[in-house]
Amino acid sequence: MKNLRTGIMALLIVVGAIATFQILSPDVVNSDQENDLTQDSLASEVDPQIYLYGINVTGLNIVEGTVNKNQTLASILSPFNVPYQIIDEIAKKSREVFDVRWIAANKKFTILTPSDSSQAQFFIYEPNPAEYVVFNLDSLEIYKAEKPAEFRTKQVGGIIEQDQSLYMVMDEQEVSIQIINKFADLFGWSVDFQSLQKGDTYKVVYQEKVVDGQVVGVSGIQLAYFEHKGKPYHAIPFEQNGELNFFDQDGNSLKKAFLRDPLEYTRISSRYNLKRFHPVQKRYKPHLGTDYAARTGTEIRTVGDGTVVEARYTSANGNYVKIKHNGTYTTQYLHMSKIGKGIKPGVRVQQGQVIGYVGSTGLATGPHLCFRFWKNGKQEDWLKEEIPPSEPISEANRVAFESKKMESLSLLAEIKTSGSENLAVKNSISAPIKSE
Repeated sequence: MKNLRTGIMALLIVVGAIATFQILSPDVVNSDQENDLTQDSLASEVDPQIYLYGINVTGLNIVEGTVNKNQTLASILSPFNVPYQIIDEIAKKSREVFDVRWIAANKKFTILTPSDSSQAQFFIYEPNPAEYVVFNLDSLEIYKAEKPAEFRTKQVGGIIEQDQSLYMVMDEQEVSIQIINKFADLFGWSVDFQSLQKGDTYKVVYQEKVVDGQVVGVSGIQLAYFEHKGKPYHAIPFEQNGELNFFDQDGNSLKKAFLRDPLEYTRISSRYNLKRFHPVQKRYKPHLGTDYAARTGTEIRTVGDGTVVEARYTSANGNYVKIKHNGTYTTQYLHMSKIGKGIKPGVRVQQGQVIGYVGSTGLATGPHLCFRFWKNGKQEDWLKEEIPPSEPISEANRVAFESKKMESLSLLAEIKTSGSENLAVKNSISAPIKSE
């Protein structure tokens, strides 16, 4: 009997275990299924999404190319089965964003097509290294965008050697022509860049815009210094009355009513001279202007705000423009290859605006600009004229300016100029810094 009870108990335990398994097993199976689904879902979520030009190109075919000579939008897109009607609509619609007639040889383009179709869905054109234009060939949407850019602060210092110009020494250190021109403009009224001496020193801080590792532009000078014949000249940035300008170490403004030169950094070939031998007329006569040597087509800029009073051609002056700045000053620009677009009597112009281009029209033996300057109705030697500066640092801003000056002097002191092997050219990635 005892053995019978023991057997029954064992049977009940086995049956209970089986029942328990049957009850639990569906939950176990469902749990495994849910885990599998969760893993599949996670795998789906972490699938990499590929973006190009701000477009999700995951699963799309990508074709990159370069525009050939004389290629047009139609000849580029036709092999990708884009109907001519769509090409025509895109060409017409794009003119406000980017006129496709300006598509140029050697420029990069990209075409995106769906994996299940040979007809292009997107056409992307790069007019320059910093920008691109997207043509959506389905929706006919067209827009221009900029590539992601880094702003690199650059500090450069150098010393003028024998028979070197500012352009030569800066160019050797890969300083852009835009920065060289801005530097010359900053110190133009303080330093005669036509008579630099060995040992003259410069330091400059500016910013470069970098896209895909390539410098595509500069955003202006942030700080500058020049030592000429042992005398230091500073250009310290400071905002006063809502305007950012440069000031010397004493707080005097470097901004003048006039730019120092009507051409960006160039060479003076002939000065104001009351007894100059005229190279064309072969006789001595006064030369009441300043000649700047430059290539044909070089931009000529007005040295100050004013109103155009003459813009025409004469046999002696060639193409020329004359500008009245105020009741005291008038300037004239001679021998232009052509007068700037829209420049005519009565037009108001602003300092630095292009008003024409260097040429050799009229009585001229070669391309140059003859620049003339009147003060109170009398022609004067422009290079000897002292133009009053803009407003200096106000007493209310003096403490803030002194703080900015000390910060600037400390930074300038870190920039070495003892030779190329010790030249302090420091690069750092940073956000854009407000500049002139």
